[in-house]
Amino acid sequence: MSSPSGSQPVSSMRQRLTKISYPYVARLHAAPKLTLPGITLVLALAGVFAPVVIGVPALVLLALLLGWLAFLSWPAVKGGAKFLRLFSILVILLFAVSRIANG
Repeated sequence: MSSPSGSQPVSSMRQRLTKISYPYVARLHAAPKLTLPGITLVLALAGVFAPVVIGVPALVLLALLLGWLAFLSWPAVKGGAKFLRLFSILVILLFAVSRIANG
């Protein structure tokens, strides 16, 4: 099976994850437009300002959320945007590690 653009074949893992993710993406799409940015903001603020026991899991959840969305949109995204998505996830995870290291 090919991707929508027809340039690369779609792996079975991508097909499974896309199928599993569909109800959640549909629910996010049906939610008010500020739901996803609000979730992102709450997780980021909790990660930065909350105590370590709350902040680090919030940052990990934020990285997982962004990673999931990046994975789903990967075939449709071009070079520079792919780098930015990976870089943002890496920065979040590095900040979580620094929060653990600094206690």
